[in-house]
Amino acid sequence: MSTSASRPRAALHRMVMPGHVCPFGLKARHLLRSHGYDVEDHWLETREATDAFKVAHDVKTTPQVFIDGIRIGGHDDLRRFLGLKVRDPKATTYRPVAALFAMAALMALALSYAVYGSVLTVRAAEWFVGLSMCVLALLKLQDVETFSSMFLNYDLLAKRWVPYATLYPFAEGLAGVLMVAGALTWFSAPLALVIGGIGAVSVFKAVYIGKRTLKCACVGGGSNVPLGFVSLTENLMMVAMAIWMLLAPLLWPGLHAAM
Repeated sequence: MSTSASRPRAALHRMVMPGHVCPFGLKARHLLRSHGYDVEDHWLETREATDAFKVAHDVKTTPQVFIDGIRIGGHDDLRRFLGLKVRDPKATTYRPVAALFAMAALMALALSYAVYGSVLTVRAAEWFVGLSMCVLALLKLQDVETFSSMFLNYDLLAKRWVPYATLYPFAEGLAGVLMVAGALTWFSAPLALVIGGIGAVSVFKAVYIGKRTLKCACVGGGSNVPLGFVSLTENLMMVAMAIWMLLAPLLWPGLHAAM
């Protein structure tokens, strides 16, 4: 059986002040403990103590981890030492889009179950697209200025008429809300068809014809999502939903009433 004496030991020096507890210090302590280390937790409780520690060990940041008397470094250095992945803040990733669509799908299924008692309904698919548009618009609206700057890199209409880059998230959000409500389809469907169609053509031209490497503004201006297949799919999904909402009442007039 493992005892405290047989477990490896580590010394952690981290900031713990009345107005600030370093989050990376807490993460480093958790990593050490979860990997079987007994942690000597040394608190740096004042700015003066922190600055003195940095000078004494010739380091620029805290926390700092020492194992067997050897300095490992800060939180990211500890992750590398333990063989764990370190996130690159500049790396492109599809994770935000995957999380967004997964959450929108779950919300749509939950709504379908609450209203119809089943998750497998036509409205669930419609709600998924509408909710996705609402959440995408929300992310853009958090910082419209940054979004519009990224959007202008590739959107064909925005390049010709700059205000469109600012208006786009409002239009997307409005179309999404109306689609979720199933209201004013005569307005929401053409609106989604126009902005989705322009978006699809713009992405296709920039990525597949122009061979440009860009970041997508789809989840807001601060994302590292690459412009490409996912962005094109998002716009085509919007177009498909718009066409469906226009044609479904004509081809299957009793569809929603039957559910």
